[in-house]
Amino acid sequence: MVKCLEPQLDRLFGALGEPVRRAVVRDLALGEKSLSELAEPFDITLPGMMKHVAILEEAGLVMTEKRGRTRFCRLEPEALSHAQRWIEETTSFWTKRLEALATYLEEEN
Repeated sequence: MVKCLEPQLDRLFGALGEPVRRAVVRDLALGEKSLSELAEPFDITLPGMMKHVAILEEAGLVMTEKRGRTRFCRLEPEALSHAQRWIEETTSFWTKRLEALATYLEEEN
């Protein structure tokens, strides 16, 4: 079994691995919404949406706040910066490796 080296990144990508949760993040990028507003386009029950939002909240992507009887959600875009940094580092690593391979293959010919 592989040891988890970056649990925050694992939670982030795990949360974004589900289409409904990605859509929720996309919706919240436009501004704060209630759980009811988030659930409406998906025909999902409030408890079902609450489970999705809880996963996004655990990953640090969403913050929730209860006002009266309504729970509102807002995006925490800073959480995506960790993923962006990882993607940039990985892209840079593989770009350098592929360039080195191309150079090697050119030298062999």
